[in-house]
Amino acid sequence: MKAFATLFHALDQTTKTSAKTNALAEFFTQASEADKLWCIALFSGRRPKRAVTTTQLREWAADRAGVPLWLLEECYPVVGDLAETIALILPPSTATEDLPLSHWISVLQGLHHVDSEARKPVILNAWDRLNTTERFLFNKLITGGFRIGVSQKLMTRALARATGQDEAALAHRLMGNWTPETTSYHALIEAEDAQADDSRPYPFCLAHGLDAAPDGLGPRDAWLAEWKWDGIRGQLILRGGAHHVWSRGEELMTDRFPDLARAVDFLPDGTVLDGEIVAWDGTAPLPFATLQKRIGRKTVPKKLLAEARVILLAYDLLEDGGQDLRAAPLSDRRARLEALLKDVPQDAPVRPSPLIEADDWDALARVRATARDHRAEGLMLKRKDSPYHAGRKRGDWWKWKLDPLTIDAVMIYAQAGHGRRATLYTDFTFAVWQGNDLVPFTKAYSGLTDDEFRQITAWVRKNTVQRFGPVRQVRPDLVFEIAFEGIQESPRHKSGVALRFPRMARWRQDKPAQEANTLADLKAMLAVYG
Repeated sequence: MKAFATLFHALDQTTKTSAKTNALAEFFTQASEADKLWCIALFSGRRPKRAVTTTQLREWAADRAGVPLWLLEECYPVVGDLAETIALILPPSTATEDLPLSHWISVLQGLHHVDSEARKPVILNAWDRLNTTERFLFNKLITGGFRIGVSQKLMTRALARATGQDEAALAHRLMGNWTPETTSYHALIEAEDAQADDSRPYPFCLAHGLDAAPDGLGPRDAWLAEWKWDGIRGQLILRGGAHHVWSRGEELMTDRFPDLARAVDFLPDGTVLDGEIVAWDGTAPLPFATLQKRIGRKTVPKKLLAEARVILLAYDLLEDGGQDLRAAPLSDRRARLEALLKDVPQDAPVRPSPLIEADDWDALARVRATARDHRAEGLMLKRKDSPYHAGRKRGDWWKWKLDPLTIDAVMIYAQAGHGRRATLYTDFTFAVWQGNDLVPFTKAYSGLTDDEFRQITAWVRKNTVQRFGPVRQVRPDLVFEIAFEGIQESPRHKSGVALRFPRMARWRQDKPAQEANTLADLKAMLAVYG
């Protein structure tokens, strides 16, 4: 655990990518295979299941530290992290042992097989044998909330350096439904004959946001343009006589979208498609809210299958007849995709995402302006000669999104943030006018600078009218411009609407609260964009 704690400290003390890569590469060179495997799992989102509730941890830590629970609770918002609060408040350890990371994860996994009373002495014993940093990491593992500011791509780069393997090949090995319980480090990373199982997807190629007009990208005819659909990015994999559906977040979603099972009837084995899963009315995508009804469901009832039928709008062919096409130019992959899907039935759950024709950038900008009419968020621009990269590579793929929708709203509640913002009020509830009343309609916590949050925090402390636990009701004086990507009807909200990706675009210090927008304004936007 000391080696993993040293790695964490090195990663936490720098913002330099090169330094983080060096620290990870050193760990992968020196650690045991079991620890390397768990490190890879943790940095790729494969965390152990929660072993103990946070309520129990609070109580046990307060008891061991000899402090009242309320004092621990008061320390928590100041520190900003429960795992760190507990690590700091505990008395010094009574023993020093250097047991590996894999040992402590095994200890946590064993807790799932014993009752609550038997778990407490195991946790207390572990705390007594770990130093402060090790306790912090152990607490993170206990709660299943282990996260460090290192991307999977950076971790893969470091692993490639340590092993001498190709980074793209390693990225592909790390995709799929593996866990440290189902594989070994040797099988996952080193085995010469390691074959990707039939369900394993490819690492997704991602785009950068285009903040300015695309004129600087060069000739228009060097680029393919298509709609940026408002759905779920996914890969449809047909191998071994079966189909598999993966999300961009590496979540296996096959059971959630049984509509796509029919693809095996008209597409050959050894096919991998990249595209957008959307709810479909037979001719065009339905609002994202329709698709959202199916997100999170492991099984889908027949009624919902009929109301929210889905298809895959495919825009790339990654594998054809078992051949990996990712190194081929996009123009070639696209031609093969259209040939493959040319004769599929009209009611098939897969069809090519249409390309957009426009002679020049100005004409394409006019098409982009109509994106919401097509249930799209804007356009995707892809260089015709680009391969299918793993992750983001600046310059080949761009998201040219529409400007967000906006509305001016009044802040009515405030709550402190977490982590480095634990001492600032950053999480706000906003309302619009309905007559003389303010109706809450959304929450937002991002979009402002730290300096603005500090100013607002000082204002909140002076203008709190009621307290509800950590929430402060404030005087309805501050106006903010709220930006969002979409709006939909919602019977669960008092306002009757819900926003997609709300954030604070700016603090309207120039605007009095009486001039904020109304619920009628929101309903009018719902009628147009919902």
